[in-house]
Amino acid sequence: MRAAEAAGMLAGYGLDALFGDPRRWHPVAGFGTAASALEKRVYAPDRAAGARFAAIAVGAPVLAGAVVAGLTRRQPVLRAVAVAAATWTVLGARTLRAEAHTMAGALDRGDLDAARGRLGHLCGRDPSALDEPELSRATVESVAENTSDAIVAPLFWGAVAGLPGLLGYRAANTLDAMVGHRSARYARFGTPAARLDDALNLAPSRLTAALTVALSPLAGGSPGRALHVWLHDGHRHPSPNAGQCESSMAGALGVRLGGRNVYFGRAETRPHLGDGAPPLAPDIARAARLSGAVGLAAAGLATAYRLAAAYRLATANRLATANRLAAAGHAHRAGRSPAADPSGVRTPTRPASTRQGGMR
Repeated sequence: MRAAEAAGMLAGYGLDALFGDPRRWHPVAGFGTAASALEKRVYAPDRAAGARFAAIAVGAPVLAGAVVAGLTRRQPVLRAVAVAAATWTVLGARTLRAEAHTMAGALDRGDLDAARGRLGHLCGRDPSALDEPELSRATVESVAENTSDAIVAPLFWGAVAGLPGLLGYRAANTLDAMVGHRSARYARFGTPAARLDDALNLAPSRLTAALTVALSPLAGGSPGRALHVWLHDGHRHPSPNAGQCESSMAGALGVRLGGRNVYFGRAETRPHLGDGAPPLAPDIARAARLSGAVGLAAAGLATAYRLAAAYRLATANRLATANRLAAAGHAHRAGRSPAADPSGVRTPTRPASTRQGGMR
């Protein structure tokens, strides 16, 4: 069955690469609507309410994935179809690259108004006062972080936990985007969702950074320089995960990320990552190309991991079957009648007619 899941994940990745996100009736948007309705019912300005909200909102998709997995446990084709649909639903690789190229095109034309209008599709910063370098920086940082959040992390959890992993991760990541940010309303209520998202991204973000370093030559970068910036600056970001992705991307592109960000009335100053020049429009295209390569590598690793799990399970099953057959044979030999001699040859018994006193 794990082989069917591997095929489904690869098919889902292909569907996302070909078609991107559905323009209408996107399941993640539907989940967001349901989560908003749940929030209205359970909201309270404390972490306990936030924990209940996160448990229900994430637990429901995980349970749904487990139910579908149970119903298709003897139907590999249906399992593959279900995994393909879920993978397509939770990935955002094509859309991420498309938004990056749209931004780069607007900046290449010198159309700052169009570029500022598109920034909201990538991140939540106030674009009104941003120039080309700042718009480029915001885009490169968003591409770096979302390469993990929208591509590598879903594939990672799909490889580890199948359908429940795919759906559960996307639910947690969506909740973090909805309530995990700092604001008066979500300062305490959103903390459990934010912490859950942080925990689920610890491994994927570092895998993303490692793949970014390894594949940096595809963006004209140096693995050695990318590795140096990742190890030197990755921990400086306030997020335990975003800093891994952004620092490795900065090193791969040879640019400097970080600085002052304005979020509609709230400003944050973040440490600089990398020691190059501020990014410009051509660097956005390079970041998008590297993001695509990292996503493809992650899909290959996830598929290989699931296939390896299928091989290990099949090997274990064959070994268990062989052991059962050997045990059954041993029990059969041990259960022979006492008339059998130690050599295994049965001692014949004389006919009754030849026994002493048999003739009357």
